Amino acid sequence: MAISQLLQPMFDTVKTPAGSFGGGAGEEAWKPMFVDALAKVIAKQGGLGLAKPIEQAMQRMQETKHK
Repeated sequence: MAISQLLQPMFDTVKTPAGSFGGGAGEEAWKPMFVDALAKVIAKQGGLGLAKPIEQAMQRMQETKHK
């Protein structure tokens, strides 16, 4: 869910051409489902790789706080 929330603004800025193969109400209806599916694939593959660096930064902050 968090990955989907991170991806959504990126897809909000993508402008697709209106025509036979793009744009319109149908595309707008399917776009959130596409973003959710893409987020699930990213999560299944291990996520964005942010957990370890965030954990390390938090540990460093805790260590400097206790000194």
